Amino acid sequence: MKFGIDRLLADPELRKPLEGRRVALVAHPASVTRDLGHSLDALAAAGIGLASAFGPQHGLKGDKQDNMVETADEVDPRLQIPVFSLYGEVRRPTDAMMASADVFLFDLQDLGCRIYTFVTTLLYLLEEAARHGKTVWVLDRPNPAGRPVEGTMLVPGQESFVGAAPMPMRHGLTLGEMGHWFVRHFGLDVDYRVIGMEGWEPSGPGHGWPTDRIWINPSPNAANVNMARAYAGTVMLEGTTLSEGRGTTRPLEVLFGAPDLDAGAVRAEMERLAPEWLAGCGLRECWFEPTFHKHAGKLCNALMIHAEGPFYGHDRFRPWRLQALAFKAIRNLVPDYPLWRDFAYEYELDRLAIDVINGGPSLRTWVDDPEATPGDLDQLASADEQRWRDQCAEVLLYR
Repeated sequence: MKFGIDRLLADPELRKPLEGRRVALVAHPASVTRDLGHSLDALAAAGIGLASAFGPQHGLKGDKQDNMVETADEVDPRLQIPVFSLYGEVRRPTDAMMASADVFLFDLQDLGCRIYTFVTTLLYLLEEAARHGKTVWVLDRPNPAGRPVEGTMLVPGQESFVGAAPMPMRHGLTLGEMGHWFVRHFGLDVDYRVIGMEGWEPSGPGHGWPTDRIWINPSPNAANVNMARAYAGTVMLEGTTLSEGRGTTRPLEVLFGAPDLDAGAVRAEMERLAPEWLAGCGLRECWFEPTFHKHAGKLCNALMIHAEGPFYGHDRFRPWRLQALAFKAIRNLVPDYPLWRDFAYEYELDRLAIDVINGGPSLRTWVDDPEATPGDLDQLASADEQRWRDQCAEVLLYR
């Protein structure tokens, strides 16, 4: 199969509208061609008139390990063009940045999750392109989590850099498709185009991630497809006192890690509450000692998620519900456990991090309510999930 960048490079007719125009590239380390050349270098070699480049969160080089670690602007040493940071002094492209090019090529590998900030970066670019009369092309890439949709919708008024618009946590779209949804939802008057993939089958072998392409981290802690599948659930750990595995070799692939919890007891309580929510993956009790971040230097008991191999059931695995159930089990077992972490998450100062992550307080409220059942959360989420599927039916490019 071919990703958008591969099709653009292989087809002179696709590149023709770029002739004589100043071109910018939004990219990161996973922005590579089939032969592993970086898109920036490949476009330059193809004679594209590159005038600037942009790096999202974690930087064009992907060298910034943690959240809220900013990247400075720089100059590309080989091409001698400016590289602007969209996670430094600004999150939204400035007038000066937009003036650097006529056409903006957006070539970011996504994880299929609302909170993964490349989605928001795309919206901000589209909005500024509409304001400045610029052109945006998405060079499309797979959604490694595939088509499944899960989670409650972001509540209007709860927008943030990790919540661009009213969509569920696991949105089931590629970024090319998401761009079409943004244009329609916000009524953007922008020259927008998708260079689509060739041969991508969302429900085919790999369940979203093609088996003939290797995985390259789009951000430092997105180490493999297992993480990408689990992320719509495990990212919620960032709003808790529980370790998400940062400081280990398998971050964001655990339901939790803590030095003062019994992982086996938590799993047993999860199975008692809603055994069907554990379907589609394997869970394994393990131990780790983070070298940095939460609980650094302390031995943590944990539950590892294996959404891979013989344990993986693509249509049954529901990571958002699975993670929510772990929180509920912990609250039942240790009612006064200090679960929610109170800090300025992604620069949001007035809301709890867990609410910023979920686009509203409904999940936290459900966890903390001793009378609330799994059925209550399922009913709330199921209605939102169907509403989202209905909204997105017309923007799907791959069926």
